[in-house]
Amino acid sequence: MKALNKETAKKTLRPERIIQFGEGNFLRAFVDWIICNMNEKTDFNSSVVVVQPIGRGRIDVLQSQDCLYHVNLQGLENGRSVNSLTLIDVISRALNPYSHYEEFIKLAEQPEMRFVISNTTEAGIAFDPSCKLDDAPASSYPGKLTQLLYHRYKTFNGDMSKGLIIFPCELIFLNGHKLKETIYQYIELWGLEDGFKNWFEKACGVYATLVDRIVPGFPHKDIDAIKEKLQYDDNMVVQGEVFHLWVIEAPKEVAEEFPADKAGLNVLFVPSEAPYHERKVTLLNGPHTVLSPVAYLSGINIVRDACQHPVIGKFIHKVMFDELMETLNLPKPELEKFAHDVLERFNNPFVDHQVTSIMLNSFPKYQTRDLPGLKTYLQRKGELPKCLVLGLAAIITYYKGGVREDGAEIVPNDSPEIMELLKSLWATGDTRKVAEGVLGAESIWGENLNEIPGLAAAVKADLDSIQEKGMLETVKSVL
Repeated sequence: MKALNKETAKKTLRPERIIQFGEGNFLRAFVDWIICNMNEKTDFNSSVVVVQPIGRGRIDVLQSQDCLYHVNLQGLENGRSVNSLTLIDVISRALNPYSHYEEFIKLAEQPEMRFVISNTTEAGIAFDPSCKLDDAPASSYPGKLTQLLYHRYKTFNGDMSKGLIIFPCELIFLNGHKLKETIYQYIELWGLEDGFKNWFEKACGVYATLVDRIVPGFPHKDIDAIKEKLQYDDNMVVQGEVFHLWVIEAPKEVAEEFPADKAGLNVLFVPSEAPYHERKVTLLNGPHTVLSPVAYLSGINIVRDACQHPVIGKFIHKVMFDELMETLNLPKPELEKFAHDVLERFNNPFVDHQVTSIMLNSFPKYQTRDLPGLKTYLQRKGELPKCLVLGLAAIITYYKGGVREDGAEIVPNDSPEIMELLKSLWATGDTRKVAEGVLGAESIWGENLNEIPGLAAAVKADLDSIQEKGMLETVKSVL
């Protein structure tokens, strides 16, 4: 078996045009895979310089392989099983700004640099007032980026053609707006001149993005078989699902410079990210939140098995297509395509996604993912969505604890306040008190849900049915 490096595998030299903050699994399986496709299928012809955003990371392992590695995509695509391996050769070099600050800041001096992409976790886009302009480097990601931008502005004397296009990929709604805001805070904190502020405003673009691909990461259980198949000793293999979506809130001219759509990729340049964010939360996260307790209390442990179950599969389909989809405002064919993609992802034969792993903090999840749909459905249809109501009753039942019919233990997990509330409500033995007590908990919902017409009575009826007939029979009654 060969070592993986530029002597043993093909590595094309391309101009360094992208600075990427982050060397983690997600960026390598998503953004770098996208850039690899763009290089192959368009004239994008760009390579990436990876910057490690924190003091400790994995760039040493990446460097030891000359920044070459494979992406292993697994899943269903149009009903067909996919298990592919692709060599990614787009990273030219990786550097640690904590030990090589000069090399890092000099990236700003390269005239061909055009893009900055980041994924520094949700906590990464934060303002740290202790950061200084002359730190080597500033501790926060926005601080480092401001240092880099300011050095570029000075190097090129405010040349408007030397601005950078910035795509944050952190999982924060309107991440670009938050990053831009934080850069302005550093401009003010460090007393940087108006000329720089004007250059940043007019020559640079910071664009909100929504990213979507499940990336389990290093394939521990498959690695020996993968290495055998590749005949390379690759210690940076990264596994991801086949599905990918990148929504970028940016004008057409940015799309022309970053021609991912021309490479046949699922990258959308749109005027507003908001409806796509709402679509993902509603049609992917929303069904997850209600299918988990319903499936688990029906004796099913894996998401894929729930989808393929003759009864629970119909419940999931009804939640998605008949209830939640009716509450969204994007074109119907677009929503149906996305929902079918979501079902393929839930059915991924390579991933055993435990329903209990989705059950953590179910009440806050229901509040953000399903409650808005329940209210909109009631408003539009004049009746409550039966499956979403049953999903809430299932969560309340799951939080009772105890054991399943097959003897498996039910172990709810949430904040101590919520756990204590459910324990005291179930101790009354009165399902009306349980329903009204949960719905009236403003600490969970920020409002009193007993005011939603008919909701308390519907939840109580479902709780009674689950106690008397069991979950599966109750699901049959609402289908």
